[in-house]
Amino acid sequence: MISFPAFAEINNGDTAWILTSTALVLFMTLPGLALFYAGLVNSKNVVSVLMQHFSLACVVSIIWVVVGYSLAFSEGNAWIGGLGNLFMNSIKLETPSGTIPESLFATFQMTFAIITPALIVGAYVERIKFSAVLWISGLWLIAVYSPVTHRICGGGRLAQMGIQDFAGGLVVHLNCGVAALVIAKMLGARKGFPDDVKPPHNPALVFVGATMLWVGWFGFNGGSALAADGAAGMAITVTHISAAVATLTWMGIEWSSLGKPTLVGAATGAIAGLATITPASGFVGPTGAVIIGLLAGIICYKMVGIIKNQWKIDDALDVMAVHGVGGVLGILLTAPLGATQFGGLGLSEVSIGNQFIIQLIGVIAVGLWCLIVTWIITLLVQKTVGLRVSDDEETEGLDTSIHGEKGYNS
Repeated sequence: MISFPAFAEINNGDTAWILTSTALVLFMTLPGLALFYAGLVNSKNVVSVLMQHFSLACVVSIIWVVVGYSLAFSEGNAWIGGLGNLFMNSIKLETPSGTIPESLFATFQMTFAIITPALIVGAYVERIKFSAVLWISGLWLIAVYSPVTHRICGGGRLAQMGIQDFAGGLVVHLNCGVAALVIAKMLGARKGFPDDVKPPHNPALVFVGATMLWVGWFGFNGGSALAADGAAGMAITVTHISAAVATLTWMGIEWSSLGKPTLVGAATGAIAGLATITPASGFVGPTGAVIIGLLAGIICYKMVGIIKNQWKIDDALDVMAVHGVGGVLGILLTAPLGATQFGGLGLSEVSIGNQFIIQLIGVIAVGLWCLIVTWIITLLVQKTVGLRVSDDEETEGLDTSIHGEKGYNS
């Protein structure tokens, strides 16, 4: 999610690669993430999950065009962009952003804005009002996602400090993880949590969604180079390595502790590895990717149990454990593993220790902002349209009670 100043000659090769990456990242949400989450829920809530993703993609797209892009990438102050590019009115046919058209840059960034609130869906599935999903996500995009994007990718305060977040460890993953935890806590747990929650109804659907996400992540991380060059190639390489290592690590832990390796576990491990490598993908080499994948598999796996069993928070599909924790882990590991002595690319201009402090400041600043603002937004929606469906609607399932459809007709 790095950005370039808007002056350069448009390069056809770079443009072709970002066109491809834009399609890949949108493919991650529609249908990848939607199918991944749909397979993890109860069969009576499949349609609701698909509908939430489908609708959010549309809502976020419109908000991004109207105001989100301007707040994220227009000239403003150190904390938020200005309103000089409402409705993207300054973007013309040949307006450049680095070596690609600005229209393409804005659309590529839109796909990141789409998937971030879509990831949060995993925290509140099976018991939230559809209207609450739309209101929370729309307000959150304006008040949390866009300002944080500006501070890291749009030349804001954290960018000025030298934060290293190549493809959205803070902007996407920590943001969605913290928001997921706040909303899940305020919404309350599903009926039967934690002892009587039904297992994923369709592991095959989980597999299909996870593999779509894995492939799409090449555009997510590789496209964040904003060029068809060696940085994009290395980003894709380390992304794949981390995902593979994390998959095997998660599977190994599950196999040794539970006695059986599961498809859902392997798929979740892959997503943990992909999320954790995201911020580091433009700074580390293959050795760093192996280490990141290994630690992602171990730490994210442990955090699933801690959040559900010790913190007693029903983050239903483990958004915080996989994405939030993975994002933090990747951000912090970027400092040492990005250094040449650890096989990294050596792109930091300060010492490992100083870079680590900058990364840590970024984690704290983004985490606190997201926590406070998400709490305010959720409280506002709770006091107006309400958050939770009725007990009867939850028992019946959101597919029929809210949308009047069934995912499966026998």
